[in-house]
Amino acid sequence: MNADDFPTPDVAVESTDPESLKDRIDAGEDVTLLDTRMQSDYDEWHIDGANVTSINIPYFEFLEDDIDDDVLAQIPEDREVTVLCAKGGASEYVAGTLAERGYDVDHLEDGMNGWASIYEAVEVERYDGAGTLLQYQRPSSGCLGYLLYHDGEAAIIDPLRAFTDRYLQDAEDFGVELQYAFDTHIHADHVSGVRNLDAEGVEGVIPEAAVDRGVVYADDLTTAADGDTFGVGDATIETVSTPGHTTGMTSYLVDESLLATGDGLFIESVARPDLEEGDDGAPDAARMLYESLQERVLTLPDDTLIGGAHFSDAAEPAEDGTYTAPIGELVAEMEALTMDEDAFVELILSDMPPRPANYEEIIATNLGQNAVDDEEAFTLELGPNNCAASQESLAGD
Repeated sequence: MNADDFPTPDVAVESTDPESLKDRIDAGEDVTLLDTRMQSDYDEWHIDGANVTSINIPYFEFLEDDIDDDVLAQIPEDREVTVLCAKGGASEYVAGTLAERGYDVDHLEDGMNGWASIYEAVEVERYDGAGTLLQYQRPSSGCLGYLLYHDGEAAIIDPLRAFTDRYLQDAEDFGVELQYAFDTHIHADHVSGVRNLDAEGVEGVIPEAAVDRGVVYADDLTTAADGDTFGVGDATIETVSTPGHTTGMTSYLVDESLLATGDGLFIESVARPDLEEGDDGAPDAARMLYESLQERVLTLPDDTLIGGAHFSDAAEPAEDGTYTAPIGELVAEMEALTMDEDAFVELILSDMPPRPANYEEIIATNLGQNAVDDEEAFTLELGPNNCAASQESLAGD
């Protein structure tokens, strides 16, 4: 059934917006969720947390007038329950049927689509270069981006197409002009916003090394080679080639203070090496990643911050709320960064999670080979990113 096909419940139910739900979770409040999507969708991704109780009962179990007692027995009667679905229609109906039976319920506006629309900006307080550096965080997928602004100019690293207007509005609110939009690589988990921003007058920049993957729009954008620099006010963004996750994987050193590593290195893990060449090419890509980490990343000063393009549920944010950490801290906590090459390769090939949902179609879209509208692009990237090599944290072991 479509969300529009569900009848309006006889009992009015309150709704909660996604931001308010996230505020409750972040504040440590105990939250109980009834997720009414199909089990396969639930298993792929759902709202989780140490203080979140999540129950999955598909909506069709509530369509009959006489709901099975075994179904109702799974729903707590001693606390408020927030019902959710994909887009908000089924959850409102299910919440209404439960309210008729005396349950304390509300439902999540716009469902998981609304959850995926949350996008927060947090200042990187330990950044000590020129200007101000913000980290954008999308909790539904773990996607991260970076906005640097100084002296009337700004640049965005790893923008998402879904939030094109947000970047432009933020720049306007800060009284700066967005000069550059950088991609670290051809992403496999979300649709890039670089081309959309370029169409709005921002200079789109993609790694020169990524063009050979079949980028059809390369002539329309600026390509960045290893060592190229870009000025943002008094700050400098330097291109650092770091292949491994992909052959074109590129990091950007933001005024010698933070290395935006894309999917090369995260604060809790390292990159998975199989999304470009598959399982057969993964061992060689893993060795390439090892060289990039040892020769290009870990040779930077220990106080250089690392900021990846993603975070997972296993990541712990810093005191400022950002998913960043100094290189020295990561080396001390992540054994993978001090292993020899053979041990490193064996480790990261041993525990890779499932590949991101729709990753082949997303890659084709980011190469320019597949045209999708905004709604299709948003739907393609729903779900977890799964771009790290491990399902659990490699840090702190």
